[in-house]
Order: sequence, then structure tokens, then C-alpha cells
Amino acid sequence: MSLEPTGVVADGTTEQWRDRKRYLWLMGLVVPSLAFIALGMYLLTGWGVFMWTGPIVIFLIVPLADIIIGTDSSNPPDEMIEELENDKYYRYVTYAFLPLQYAGFIVAMYLVGTTDWPVIDKIGLAISIGCVGGIAINTAHELGHKREKEERWLGKIALAQSAYGHFFIEHNRGHHTRVSTPEDPASSRIGESFYRFWPRTVSGSLRSAWSSEKKRYERKETHPFHWGNDVLNAWAMTVVLFGVIIAVTGVEVIPYLILQAIVGFSLLEVVNYMEHYGMLR
Repeated sequence: MSLEPTGVVADGTTEQWRDRKRYLWLMGLVVPSLAFIALGMYLLTGWGVFMWTGPIVIFLIVPLADIIIGTDSSNPPDEMIEELENDKYYRYVTYAFLPLQYAGFIVAMYLVGTTDWPVIDKIGLAISIGCVGGIAINTAHELGHKREKEERWLGKIALAQSAYGHFFIEHNRGHHTRVSTPEDPASSRIGESFYRFWPRTVSGSLRSAWSSEKKRYERKETHPFHWGNDVLNAWAMTVVLFGVIIAVTGVEVIPYLILQAIVGFSLLEVVNYMEHYGMLR
């Protein structure tokens, strides 16, 4: 017997809906593990191509898999949504992304800053790490929508690697209320190329996030320079993270830290560009 989208069995009886992909969601943890895959294969073979595992997987293997597997349009019935949201298993899968993300990031940046590997191989590894950071923004997006304060802080932590902590503010308070309007920096214009969209959305998102927090503190009749300012404390996480890595490995790692951060938040903006392309005339 097959389940209809409403959770009713084809013969008219009812049956408890089950997530048949429940344990396949663990495959999402392959992404934060890409650093270890890249490093392991590089150390095993000495082939520099493995340092580019991130972009190879994200831009080649995953799209090919999508074409082969096809689109899965099945969704849980509405009456199951609350139960699924309360199922801690799905939350734990999301949480598990973060330690893998940061373990790979720290190990990779340490090796980039302390080894005499060829520069092209270090660039490949930094880009691979940036790809992981870009996907982590999606994790931060999900955590940022949660009601629990602890999960929202985890969202900020996920963003620290890409130095894009203000996305936490801009997406929830700005983009959601102004999507497809001229005030939304994440909505692209008709005929606007990505190369024109990128600087506009990156700078616009930052200004919008700061303006949102500044107005919040103006309502409190005080200045915005408080630890409670979500833009400032999110940026502080990046400063501390990068500062510790630089202190341990040396200043040689700085260009690679910047490169991986740019790759990370650029992946987000590519998605914004495609998702909202041409919404504004």
C-alpha cells in the first residue's frame, strides 16, 4: 500500500506516516567532512587535485546526482509537521554539522599556515573549506529560524567562519519583510548580472543589518555599541576565531582565511541571485 500526500492509504484506511529518508539525512554530514576527505586523499596520493574536493563535489558530483536521482516532491502531511519538529533526531543531525565544520576548518587552516605545500594546493584547500562554510550558512539559516535562543546562537557560530554573521539579522528582519522590493539587497534586478549583483547585495546586506540593530537600540534610547548588538557579537566571533588561527599559524594564513570566507558567502549570494532573479524591474 502506498501513502497519499495527506497520509491516507490508497484503500481509504489511515496509516502513520513514516519518513523513509530518515537516516539518509545523515548524508548531509558528508559536506562538513570534505576537509578530511580532501586532506586524507592528498596525503595518501600527493595529488593536488584532491585539494579541490569541495568545488568538485558541490559543482559537479552533486548536480550530476540530482540529474540521475531526479526530484523528490514528497512531503510529510500537515498533521505530522509538529511531531517532526519535536523529533530531536533531526535537530541532532543539524547540530552535528557544526563540530565537523569547525574541526575541518581549524585543521585545514593550521596546515595551510604551517606547511610548505604548493600555493596552488593551499588555494584549492581554502576554496574547499569555503564551500563547506557556504553550505554552513544554510545550516545557520535553519537555526536562525528557531525560537530557542541557544539554537540562534549556534546559527551565529556557523556563520563565523565565513565572516557573515550579519546575515543572521538581515535575513530574518530584512529579507523576509522586504523580499522582491527595491529595499531588499538580496533581490536581483531584471537583466542584472551576478557580477553587478554581488557587490550590491554584500554591501547592502551589511548596511541593512547594522541599520536594523541601530534602530532597535534607538527604540531603547541608547547607542548600538552594546554586546547585545547581534551584528557586533556575531562579528566578534569571527575576529576571535581568525585571531586565534593567525596567532597559532602566523600571518601567512591571512590570505587563505579571507579567500575561504569570500567563497563561503559568495555561495550564499549565488543562491540568492538565482532564487530571486528578475523579481525587481
